[in-house]
Amino acid sequence: MLTTLAQQNNPPDLSILARLLQEDNFTVMIVFGVGGTIAVTAILAGMFKAIAIGRAKERTRQEVAAYIAEGSMTPAEGERLLRAGDWDSDDIKREKIMHETIRGG
Repeated sequence: MLTTLAQQNNPPDLSILARLLQEDNFTVMIVFGVGGTIAVTAILAGMFKAIAIGRAKERTRQEVAAYIAEGSMTPAEGERLLRAGDWDSDDIKREKIMHETIRGG
């Protein structure tokens, strides 16, 4: 196929990147470069946020365990405290349904 194109004096079809470089179309390259940089930055920020949240949860668990071990808190209080932010827990769902039923909504 390349020999056929060469015989017809038609250059072979170059890749998109090569064409952009030949046509000096740097605006498109800058747009893709900035977009790629923003995407990578967003992915890294999300990853660091997830790591920070995981570390904070583990530290909280350790502190609650220490309070329970020293007797300042009962295990039931510790469990309730750790579940306070967990909206997916079954107890929270039951309490939410109970409050909605009492309110009549």
